[in-house]
Amino acid sequence: VQLQASGGGLVQAGGSLRLSCAASGRTLSSYAMGWFRQAPGKERDFVATISWSGGSTYYAGSVKGRFTISRDNAKNTVYLQMNSLKPEDTAVYYCASGITQSIATSRVSYDIWGQGTLVTVSS
Repeated sequence: VQLQASGGGLVQAGGSLRLSCAASGRTLSSYAMGWFRQAPGKERDFVATISWSGGSTYYAGSVKGRFTISRDNAKNTVYLQMNSLKPEDTAVYYCASGITQSIATSRVSYDIWGQGTLVTVSS
């Protein structure tokens, strides 16, 4: 089972990026999904989560109103649309597949992690 995150890169403050997370070996539609990020020297923090159906989402306060998590179960893919990016959004972003169908903010609620994609926001 693998999760492949992509879409990171270098962007100026105020810009946008869309991250993708594609799965192989597991049907994502049965599980909640999440995005986390880890800045240099810091812990891996929760960013956003979406339920198995896409009907429920939840965001960290620092990204609410700027980021949107979505999923296409037919494509076995989850997305993170990031708008109005700030330098403090700079981090490696990780997608993760949950252990249940419900949204979750804790790392322990996720059992499969992607390799991460680097997002760098310049000021």
